[in-house]
Amino acid sequence: MKVYLFSLGAGVLVGVIYHLIGVRSPAPPLIALVGLLGILAGEQLVPLSEQYLIGAIRSTVTRASDGATTASGSLQHGISRVTAARKTARNEEARS
Repeated sequence: MKVYLFSLGAGVLVGVIYHLIGVRSPAPPLIALVGLLGILAGEQLVPLSEQYLIGAIRSTVTRASDGATTASGSLQHGISRVTAARKTARNEEARS
């Protein structure tokens, strides 16, 4: 039922916008096609921006954690290279 109400609300909103910009309803074919193209672009914009932002955040966190591991250094704290490699492998498994 919510979908129908949202659809009705969107239709009313478009009708108001058509009235404000002086387009008769139903819209001429070219204006209607441009509007449909805008609707399709808007549908794809949200998922694409979410993927981009999540990917950017994930890569920033990965670089920051790799930088922290490198900055602490295995030799500075007396940790053997094998132990450091095991810790790095566990960190990578935990991130996955």
